[in-house]
Amino acid sequence: MSTTSSLAVGLDAGSRYTRAVICKLENDRMRFLGCGMVESKGWQKSRITDQQAVSHCILDAVQQAESMAHTLVESVTASFGGLTVRGASTRSKYELGRPREISQPDINAALKRASRVQMAEDRMILQMVPQDFIVDDMPGYRDPRTMLAYALEANVYMIMASLAEHSALVGAVNQAHLTVDETVFDAIASFYASVLPEDRHEGIACLDIGSHSSELVVYYDDALQLAATVPICGDHFTRDIAHVLRVSAEHAELVKEEYGSAVAGWTSDNSYIEIPVLEGREPREASRKRLNEIIEARAQELFTMVKKELARVGMQRALTSGLVLTGGGAHLHGMCDIGEHVLGCQVRLGLGIGLQDWPADLDEPSWSTAIGLAMYSARLHTQVNMDRQSVGMLGRILR
Repeated sequence: MSTTSSLAVGLDAGSRYTRAVICKLENDRMRFLGCGMVESKGWQKSRITDQQAVSHCILDAVQQAESMAHTLVESVTASFGGLTVRGASTRSKYELGRPREISQPDINAALKRASRVQMAEDRMILQMVPQDFIVDDMPGYRDPRTMLAYALEANVYMIMASLAEHSALVGAVNQAHLTVDETVFDAIASFYASVLPEDRHEGIACLDIGSHSSELVVYYDDALQLAATVPICGDHFTRDIAHVLRVSAEHAELVKEEYGSAVAGWTSDNSYIEIPVLEGREPREASRKRLNEIIEARAQELFTMVKKELARVGMQRALTSGLVLTGGGAHLHGMCDIGEHVLGCQVRLGLGIGLQDWPADLDEPSWSTAIGLAMYSARLHTQVNMDRQSVGMLGRILR
């Protein structure tokens, strides 16, 4: 086995499954080498409750990926999400002192000033994403370098999170004998994997539906407009089914995955399913339409909350390119259809784009976050300047 600096490693430490993806940069393209997945332990409602258990899961997933890839990794780009994440816009002004060309250090200085905001004691900046720049009171510049100006202002979107929760995740990765190159908001990683840059100009959103949290990002004109956590997740669907049908959460999950649909109207009134019961009890039946009515009600609530978040930034009618669904919750039959009904825009599943040799049996929205993290890792490690005219797939994805 060998270690190489050209590896790009994504680690999606989710509250239900922990996934790792190892890729390699070859001729401006990303080639899949290996992946690993284990059931997560040590989490409760998107928060780490047992750091050692989380660390063991991370180690197991990475070792599976290393075994498939026939290589060793030392660092990862990890996902971060949960109910502690918040987003907000901020703005800063940087005086150049005299008319001169704007350079990269000037842009860095403007962005640094934007990060100087007051936050609560347990808050940190997870990511800062430039939206656009104002050059001498003229707005709307995406790249102001080489322009002559007196002053430069930066409009920035900040994603903030709990410092304690972030430290717990990084600590778990470190206990697995790995370092963290960067932590990335879940939905940004999923968006990165499933949406090409040319599809970001007309307004597009990505909703990552996890087991214990759902994250939303919205882009317009290639700039991040919103990052938020929606308080409806896959676990809510399961608990609703368990409560109404009077079954265990484990059995409710099985019923949801095998028979569930977010559109109850597709199910006939005389369709019945056998409900799993505890040992020693007689099997019983339940109406499949009733099951799907439970799921549909919760799905409508989820997308109604997404609609409210879109309205908060004036994007409820601006998603020309629609909504992309990723995460384990996106697998549920009919989710795209109910999303289109509530939001009034096209909705599709988000699958990883541009990875050579990616296994066809893993071409699922639940892997999008891990793939996006590997792509983000590639951008961090590569020294090649990917300009907008690049014809390589990696250049299209990473810019």
